[in-house]
Amino acid sequence: MLIVMDSRADAAAVRRVIETVEQMGLKATPIPGAQRVAIGITGNRGTVDPTGLENLPGVLEIIPVSAPYKLVSRETKNERSVVRIGGVEIGGERLVVGAGPCAVESEEQTLEIARRVKAAGAVLFRGGAYKPRTSPYSFQGLGLAGLKILAKARAETGLPIVTEVLDTETAEEVAEYADCLQVGARNMQNFSLLKKVGRLKRPVLLKRGMSATIEEFLLSAEYILAEGNYDVVLCERGVRTFADHTRNTLDLSAIPAVQRISHLPIMADPSHGTGKRHKVLPLSRAAVAVGADGLLIEVHHKPETALSDGPQALLPEQFADLMNQIRALSIVMGRSA
Repeated sequence: MLIVMDSRADAAAVRRVIETVEQMGLKATPIPGAQRVAIGITGNRGTVDPTGLENLPGVLEIIPVSAPYKLVSRETKNERSVVRIGGVEIGGERLVVGAGPCAVESEEQTLEIARRVKAAGAVLFRGGAYKPRTSPYSFQGLGLAGLKILAKARAETGLPIVTEVLDTETAEEVAEYADCLQVGARNMQNFSLLKKVGRLKRPVLLKRGMSATIEEFLLSAEYILAEGNYDVVLCERGVRTFADHTRNTLDLSAIPAVQRISHLPIMADPSHGTGKRHKVLPLSRAAVAVGADGLLIEVHHKPETALSDGPQALLPEQFADLMNQIRALSIVMGRSA
């Protein structure tokens, strides 16, 4: 259920509605909008009698929400959400591009790549300090030392940092350094972690799981919003299929599908979506063409020696070419980059 407040309703009226909902044993989540505040009601196991709510001061209307994901649904908020990461808006008119290495390997490597992607036009810097790897013998990241290196890259370039959080134990540590917490594909349904990042009040980049349906993807986002964190950006990063010509299958149809039913912004990750350097540029163009709000691109100045995902990382000059092409395409799509 969704309670839509009158545009003239003040904070006291909103607070009274929330208190009334909580007295009913339910959870009330205020959702600020451009014109008015809406209040999502969750926790009910059946139909809620609106009689005690519809006559409260400031209540404009009460709308039943049919989708299983209440707070991320366009039934709850029809206008598109804009999420701000360190001053960078995602979901607005600008096409946002974040770039950087898969893993932070050293201060020299990280700063070199940060300088070059900034010069090419990236507005977010991505890099992993903690790395979830398929093999326990693969490079697992530098941990806290890597976070400190990312902070140095931000201080020098001004680029906000997007980095992955792996577990509840290190989540607060990562939040001290990161501008945005990335929840990776393997953790999309780690519900305790989703609740934790929902309480940390840092913007979250939520990647789609390797075999997740759109509904499962949005329900994972719902966990974060249900904890009071509305700053969630979704990311399509490819799903596992029978295809063997590519690392994953980048599901570009997911982007317009999500935008039709959810107000959350959605980016695309053609690096993980393809796993092959020569496929990143064409799939980046395709993602922009279907309406993605941004791209997440892996860049490495020496990919042949990269400790993680070198084959899918663009060289800095290739990334600069990608940015030039994306700028031209974004104009056709009515956006800027």
